[in-house]
Amino acid sequence: MNITSQICSEYIKEILCAQCDAFAAELHGPHDTKSSPNLCNSNASSVHESKGYCSDVWDACRNVSITDSPFSPHLLNSAPSHPRLSANNDTLSAQWPSRRDFCAAFAPPASDPYNASFCFDGGPYQFQSEKQDTAPKGICLQKVELGAYINMIPHPDGSNRVFLASQSGKVWLATLPEKGSSNPITLNESAPYLDISNLVVDNEEFGFLALAFHPNFLQNGRLFVSFNCDKTIWADCAGKCSCTSDVGCDPSQVGNAALKISSKEVRRIFTLELPYVSHHAGQILFGPKDAYLYFMLGDGGGTGDPFNFAQNNKSLLGKILRLDVDNMPTTEEIANLGLWGNYTIPDTNPFKNERLARPEIWALGFRNPWRCSFDSLKPLYFYCADVGQETYEEVNLVTKGGNYGWRVFEGPNLYNPPASPGGNTTESSILPIFPILGYYHNQVDPKQGASAIIGGYVSRSEQDPCIYGRYLYADLYGSVMWAGLEFPPGSGNYSATTINFTCSASSHFPCEFVGNSTIPKFQYIFSWGQDNDRNLYILSNGGIFKVISPTACDFTCKKSLPSQFQPNSAPVPTRSSTAISSHASRSASLSILSSNTSFMLGLIIWAWLM
Repeated sequence: MNITSQICSEYIKEILCAQCDAFAAELHGPHDTKSSPNLCNSNASSVHESKGYCSDVWDACRNVSITDSPFSPHLLNSAPSHPRLSANNDTLSAQWPSRRDFCAAFAPPASDPYNASFCFDGGPYQFQSEKQDTAPKGICLQKVELGAYINMIPHPDGSNRVFLASQSGKVWLATLPEKGSSNPITLNESAPYLDISNLVVDNEEFGFLALAFHPNFLQNGRLFVSFNCDKTIWADCAGKCSCTSDVGCDPSQVGNAALKISSKEVRRIFTLELPYVSHHAGQILFGPKDAYLYFMLGDGGGTGDPFNFAQNNKSLLGKILRLDVDNMPTTEEIANLGLWGNYTIPDTNPFKNERLARPEIWALGFRNPWRCSFDSLKPLYFYCADVGQETYEEVNLVTKGGNYGWRVFEGPNLYNPPASPGGNTTESSILPIFPILGYYHNQVDPKQGASAIIGGYVSRSEQDPCIYGRYLYADLYGSVMWAGLEFPPGSGNYSATTINFTCSASSHFPCEFVGNSTIPKFQYIFSWGQDNDRNLYILSNGGIFKVISPTACDFTCKKSLPSQFQPNSAPVPTRSSTAISSHASRSASLSILSSNTSFMLGLIIWAWLM
């Protein structure tokens, strides 16, 4: 590089070697790796005045000629405009107007909260640890509703209204209390927004499972719901059986429980008969980046997934599906592709062009995914909690085409099914992605050992800075709650801590507690909810509980929110309006997912126009 200064050459050597740092991607951020990494300075907000590594590099190299300089402005696509600058001079002072401009260009990007802390100071990157004492001291809850609901979805208009759904099949439009108020949620129980309870089979693991609003709901009015139905009562609860010879399953071997999943708008989107009466999952979500419908399906039931559906790519059971519900297929396409309803396949689905796999599949190897969510601030982070069989409950970070192990593995451990009429998948034949978080059943109840995970959200609310950025999840039985954290950010390394939690004395509805403890009497936790301000709620058999400021329960929190925190900044998914089918442009539409058993219970996705 023809550098004549010994001191400058040492700095350049250090900077070039940063390409081989374990965290090179984070250190370089948006820069080309041919360029310099982000350079540390002692005060990033006043780089022209501060002294730090970047300033040292400037002082050592500002008047030194550097051939193929890593500091060349054109590598950043942000060449400064200044009359002093020379295209023929490769010194820093000729290419950059000042030290301030130079260090500002190579400082960590303040607009990127995840990489802002990554900067190079001349040696291997060392994380400035948050230290474990920043773990939350406890979560404070406020009881805001007495009723038992299975779903809470914020209104797409961004207001302080939410939709609450019961397992029986009724959906209410409810208004949340104003910020800082201890008032309850208000709704008119006698006037549900939607009532399909006459179509829904409600019994233990059956019932209304999920609802989701189309990303363009305010324009097209499309609401999607997922529920179980009985086709002996309702003729439209019908679909293809998931237990066929194509997937190595003999319907005569699954007893008298043949389940169905179906979808209708007021059009049906999807219908599927299931082999057993449990492990339906059934949640539906629209992707915040791609606006496709993600549909979570369990393995269909039976101890140990006896027909190995979760590992069989010809079966939709034990999978997460990804569907395009904007472009409707023709009758010929449905027949030729063997589709299960009115949807098409996104071009970017991982198995779209594989002959021996269903093109709907986005990820596989799940037992009963019960509540998945996208991080509202980092929407490529897709968390799914998966209910275990005998020993382990897990949280997975879902990626395109990922195999999450069941039933070869239960969590991180090999699993041996008690029966395998559908054959086995060997450990060596798959590349499983293991859980990022989880817990053993005996950690919840050493005597009983029964557990079922209830997946939650990454907290992005201003209510409690100490849980901000942590993924919250709980157990069905309501005695234990966890907060998971990826640290360092972007590393894929997660750890979880159990969290104390209690109910505030300021709750509008007095809280009941378990025995002489301070644990609220949830009875069972069904789900988590989130409003448009990203405040979190626990939906339980004992009512709805809102996560509020920890100080209301005398928990201390010395952390503050990130400087980049902005309320209501969740991304809004959109696709070109030309991609939206004319079928979706009518004034009101509902899409349903339903399933049925041999008394013909089905799981349906239905699309309504509201």
